[in-house]
Amino acid sequence: MSGADQSKIKRRQFLAGAAAAPAVAAVALNGSPARAQAASVPAVPNAAGEVNPPGEATPLPEGYTCGSDHMVDVLKALDIEYIASNPASTFRSLQESIINYGGNSKPEFLTALHEDSAVHYGIGYARITGKPMAALVHGVVGLQHATMAIYNAFADQTPVYVIAGNSISEWTRRPGAESAHASIDQAQMVRDFVKWDEQPPSLRDFSNAAARCYQAAVTGSPGPTLLVADADHQEEAVHPEHMEQLHVPRMGRITKVGADSGVVQEIADMLCNAENPVIVVDRFGTSMESVPLLVELAEALQAPVIDTRGRMNFPNKHPLNHTEIAGPTLRAADLVLALEARDLFGMVNNLADTVERNAVSRLRPQTRVVRLGTTTLSQRSNYGASQRYAAADIEISASAEATLPYLTEAVKRGAKASFRTRGERLRMATSGLAEATRVEAARAWEASPISTARLAAELWDQIKNDEYTIATECQFQSYWPNRLWTMNHYYNYLGTSGGFGVGYNAPSAVGAALANRALGRLTIGIVGDGDYMMQPGVIWTAAHHQIPILMIIHNNRGYHQETMHIQRMAARHNRGIDRAHIGTAINEPNIDYAAVAKGMGVFAEGPVSNPVDLGPALRRALDVVRRGEPALVDVVTQPR
Repeated sequence: MSGADQSKIKRRQFLAGAAAAPAVAAVALNGSPARAQAASVPAVPNAAGEVNPPGEATPLPEGYTCGSDHMVDVLKALDIEYIASNPASTFRSLQESIINYGGNSKPEFLTALHEDSAVHYGIGYARITGKPMAALVHGVVGLQHATMAIYNAFADQTPVYVIAGNSISEWTRRPGAESAHASIDQAQMVRDFVKWDEQPPSLRDFSNAAARCYQAAVTGSPGPTLLVADADHQEEAVHPEHMEQLHVPRMGRITKVGADSGVVQEIADMLCNAENPVIVVDRFGTSMESVPLLVELAEALQAPVIDTRGRMNFPNKHPLNHTEIAGPTLRAADLVLALEARDLFGMVNNLADTVERNAVSRLRPQTRVVRLGTTTLSQRSNYGASQRYAAADIEISASAEATLPYLTEAVKRGAKASFRTRGERLRMATSGLAEATRVEAARAWEASPISTARLAAELWDQIKNDEYTIATECQFQSYWPNRLWTMNHYYNYLGTSGGFGVGYNAPSAVGAALANRALGRLTIGIVGDGDYMMQPGVIWTAAHHQIPILMIIHNNRGYHQETMHIQRMAARHNRGIDRAHIGTAINEPNIDYAAVAKGMGVFAEGPVSNPVDLGPALRRALDVVRRGEPALVDVVTQPR
């Protein structure tokens, strides 16, 4: 396309009016129509009595379309179902095109009350579906708000498709906020922890950049990507003759790549010849196939599995699940197969007290380690999201899920009679764990505040016949759901946040509930009070968009982990722990989470502090959720 042709589709040519000569004369220095010069259209009050800025409503010339309509065509081609956003001016044209030109369908606009929430919705959604949804953020300030969620997606290796509005040109952007929210290189602030970013230089380049960002988000080790959509390109008036030059990409099926047959056989030989092989798994459980594949390998080898709970990787009640006795199992290992290990050292080498910086290895010096997975493909030099470097004897950068069928077949070919004896011994080691867990859970059963074990047990009693997802981290409830409930599918537990930033759980749970809504699956979020108060508006989004979710506030009235840190430091400094609540407690006054939720139109109960009231409160809330609406229960709890 020549320079003369390109000038015909410059941004906001619609300000020239419907081919009206006086408006055509209003031209900026670069030859394209000036933004604020077409003042012939009178200001018209809208329904709220507000007056639209002069010149902003001038219609496109007959037959023209806008650049943002083309962008919507591209998003549809990428099969993006939802786009979450806190509305803003730098993408006003794209938002209008989504809801009108695109019919608010694929993508459907999801109203977020914070950019951090918008991106976190995408994390929960992707963990259920395996595909990204989009988050639309506003300029420099919106991207700054979204940064923590983007980092969580990076650290957790979850695909999220972030689109940032920008007003790059100093000639066309307005003074004040629009200029303050613009930048030349907007992606610079997140480039260290996104897989790919692009700021296409023209509307014509948008489709290629959009396709590359999508491909990068889902290929290999997944992760967040950033596409910058310039406001000039969004608001370009596209001449009918040039529409065919705006390419809409065709995305093919993206598959996972397994290891080559030679190394698969080598690993199988190592596993079959080991006396005490151990499988350690982190972020493996991401599809309906993943858990059954791991079960088949473990049973073929008769080897124990230690699930770090980065995802739901292995059935928690399976007799080969040695997660609860990880220490002695790892110390006996002569070979460790680590699957999708983001942090290999943290997975297999630390003692239970990971607070210590100089943790001692759980492994014997002669223990061999094989790491299989794509997690190393997205490592960055500045943001590692892992502890010290840990070498593996064999490192295979291939999808563990794609490799396991072939590895299992190779193990079956090399199976030995001794495997059965080993399996019987391993089953004996876990035979008493379930009963010991029930005994432990019964302690403090009548306590008030309510024990986290009772909260998990009362909830399980009412959902055990449902297809369910617990979409929030459980370490702050001492992993009681993982220990008491039955978890057999990848979607039963979505794992940790990756970056462990406060404010992840509530919005991510709503994103998971959005994905589960079409599947008829029950979604539960058990969210700490401090975590929830980072993003309390997400429950309004759930109500507004009729996303069914049971949100339970684990209300220990404080940042308890930080309280423990202060106590530990005070004890170390020989100063006592009686003042550790200062700066960490959330009380005086106590927050009424139920009242806040009711103010957003959500069914809510609480604070529930008497344990005998807990079951009925949960039952009433679940009745609401099963009708297709969100509900919240505030439970005053023990710290963990």
